[in-house]
Amino acid sequence: MKVLHLDTNHPLLLEQFAELGFENHEDYDSTKEQVEKKIHVYDGIIIRSRFTIDQQFLEKATNLKFIGRVGAGLENIDVDYAKYKDIFLASAPEGNRNAVGEHTLGMLLSLMNQMGKADRQVRKGKWKREQNRGVELEGKTVGIIGYGNMGKAFAKKLQGFDVEVICYDIVGGVSDDNARQVGIMEFQQKSDVVSLHVPQTEETIGMVNSEFIEKFHKPFWLLNTARGKCVVTKDLVEGLKSGKVLGAGLDVLEYEQKSFENMFTKKPKAFKYLRKANNVLLTPHVAGWTVESKEKLAQTIVDKVKERFS
Repeated sequence: MKVLHLDTNHPLLLEQFAELGFENHEDYDSTKEQVEKKIHVYDGIIIRSRFTIDQQFLEKATNLKFIGRVGAGLENIDVDYAKYKDIFLASAPEGNRNAVGEHTLGMLLSLMNQMGKADRQVRKGKWKREQNRGVELEGKTVGIIGYGNMGKAFAKKLQGFDVEVICYDIVGGVSDDNARQVGIMEFQQKSDVVSLHVPQTEETIGMVNSEFIEKFHKPFWLLNTARGKCVVTKDLVEGLKSGKVLGAGLDVLEYEQKSFENMFTKKPKAFKYLRKANNVLLTPHVAGWTVESKEKLAQTIVDKVKERFS
């Protein structure tokens, strides 16, 4: 089979595909239109987030048998049309779930202990101990929205912190030893921390808005290492200003480009507030982006394609 690699990834993808007898072709520079002109000769595609694989693209991929998306989600692929064309879709949430769990926990502890602000102050020669008094995680209730690979990984990391972990998911029966599944009313009544681990779908886009925030009984910390469009930024800012949101750790932002690869050019007013807020921690969509996850993601794709086609 001929496989077209559209993004650079761990070299084991090329190496192990070659061992399987696949013919690897690499194209990291051509435009989407240029790729469309030759895609009909390929049996497989490996992509991260370089561009959207839509119906028009898939119609021209007349010989395509699989798409390997080296990442957790499939939102940059027209999943329904790909399935209609009987194209095997392989994503790799198993590959970076541990990285996401660790990053999310790191953000939470940093926020609650004001490490970002304290670090900036000390670098400027300021030694303000009382202003940087932290809050302990022990005794809090951590609520996880979306209890799949990422949510479960975060819940596992919380063991040993003496917290109650609850989860909310549209799928029933997802409870395990690390988290108890609850309804949305109990979730909003009890949560001190809210962590998003959902895919980007029509249901999750804009789910964290003013109405959602106001339904929580207690002020809470918000973490988003899922997808930026799940949070309405201007509504989050209002929650931060009012004190209903104690702080926010955001690895993803509403304004991200579809490729996730570049900083957005437009700087909305709400983002300008986030940049200056001491109780906000921002990272550039790197929660699942570790040395180890790069290899794990690639290996997961190889294993799934190998199981299906070898």
